[in-house]
Amino acid sequence: MTSPAVVRPPAGILAPQEIIDVALAASGADDCVVVVESTSEANVRWANNTVTTNGVSRTLSWYVVCIVDGAAGTVSASAAAADSAPAVAEVVQAAHQVARAAAQSGRARDAQPLVGPENVGTVGAASPSGGFPSGGFPSGGFDGGGFLGGGFEAAPVSTSFEVYADLLPSLGAAFEEARAGGRVLYGFARHETTTIHLGSSTRVRLRWVQPTGTLELNAKSADLRRSSWGGLSTPDFRGVTVDDLVASLTRRLEWARRTAELPAGRYDTVLPPTAVADFMINLAWSAAARPAHEGRSAFSAPGGGTRVGERLTGQALTLAGDPSAAGLQCAPFVAAGHSSDEVSVFDNGAPIPRVAIVADGVINSLLHTRGSAAEYGEPFTPAADNLLLTGGDPALSTEDLVAGVRRGLLLTSQWYLREVDPMTMLLTGLTRDGVFLIENGEITAAVNNFRFNMSPLDVLRHAVTVGATVPALSREWSDWFTRSAMPPMVVEGFNMSSVSPAQ
Repeated sequence: MTSPAVVRPPAGILAPQEIIDVALAASGADDCVVVVESTSEANVRWANNTVTTNGVSRTLSWYVVCIVDGAAGTVSASAAAADSAPAVAEVVQAAHQVARAAAQSGRARDAQPLVGPENVGTVGAASPSGGFPSGGFPSGGFDGGGFLGGGFEAAPVSTSFEVYADLLPSLGAAFEEARAGGRVLYGFARHETTTIHLGSSTRVRLRWVQPTGTLELNAKSADLRRSSWGGLSTPDFRGVTVDDLVASLTRRLEWARRTAELPAGRYDTVLPPTAVADFMINLAWSAAARPAHEGRSAFSAPGGGTRVGERLTGQALTLAGDPSAAGLQCAPFVAAGHSSDEVSVFDNGAPIPRVAIVADGVINSLLHTRGSAAEYGEPFTPAADNLLLTGGDPALSTEDLVAGVRRGLLLTSQWYLREVDPMTMLLTGLTRDGVFLIENGEITAAVNNFRFNMSPLDVLRHAVTVGATVPALSREWSDWFTRSAMPPMVVEGFNMSSVSPAQ
């Protein structure tokens, strides 16, 4: 595979570094941060065993954060507003006006001095300028998930259809096999690279290139009565084919030739890594420290304070975000255009360390901005753009877990998860594309769909067997969060609260 291509901005559009330099020079605010995101995407979609659409697109977006008297104002812009220095200056002026208006209400609660170049987020031995010491790209292209790749002055990076060199031939063969076997394949593949350039009035200059790839495949019987889904995440599609996914989904369609009707109730349920990811990502998104301290989250302790230090599960499980995790690398610094309980514009450029929300089964750390950390006297613990759940038995696969269940369910994928109660983190959702009855360690039938009600906390509490951690794509959150590694698990008494009429 060839190395990823360097992208030059379209004629008349300023380069990211120029946008940053012009914007900072035009700012009259106390402080200013500019973040430019240059994205290149290649996608291919298929239906009815035929490729239907494909395309390559490029976008440039950027935002300016101005700070006045401890209050911040953000204005977002597109490439159209970066065609000249005066156009860039107009965006900066708009952000300055928003900040001045916000300052009339007083300092922002999360206000902190901006990060300086002496304390920015980098990975491993990366240089302070944001590049590998040797410069250039890792040999052969994307190296396992993310890279800094050449320093702040380097241009954005582009993807192309070359990333599908292994995938597309396997897809054509899968179409032929599906037609011969009376099956129909639907799905899509997407690969993008987003190059982030960040600059601030405190002389911080950072760059990060983030490759993101997803593959989702749906196999159906010719009469569309049987259906199964699978997906995966990859930084570069190197060596990725549809062969394993097709084989797995075909096996599920064969299981579904026999059906059984089951009532609502609590079932011992095997969750494969993708289904576990659905729950754990939601848990991480609900782990902000400030709401816990204020008594408005599932991590709030009765009578005040947080539940940090409380044992959540007897399993030695650790749930952590880690920008340097092999194969799941993500930006090692904060890049934020807005403030919330979990993130702050004042933290732009701050390093993101490994943060374990749960460690060896105990609630270990909640997510703090620098502002909330200072307010509560606790460490700064920003969220990473990846998530890993570890601590299971490395010898156990999903199939091994199924073999150990006397009677229960295999829940292969979930759909439309929504929060019911933030104080318990209770979620509701629907099963979809394959729920199977397990009897004496074997799959014996496909069963009807259910609506379920489960908290991610209870998923961990009631996990009785946990297998090996592997890369996993959450189906529910794949549009927003793709970098996770999860184990399969058997959850005792999973609450299938009602039968769903969905087919």
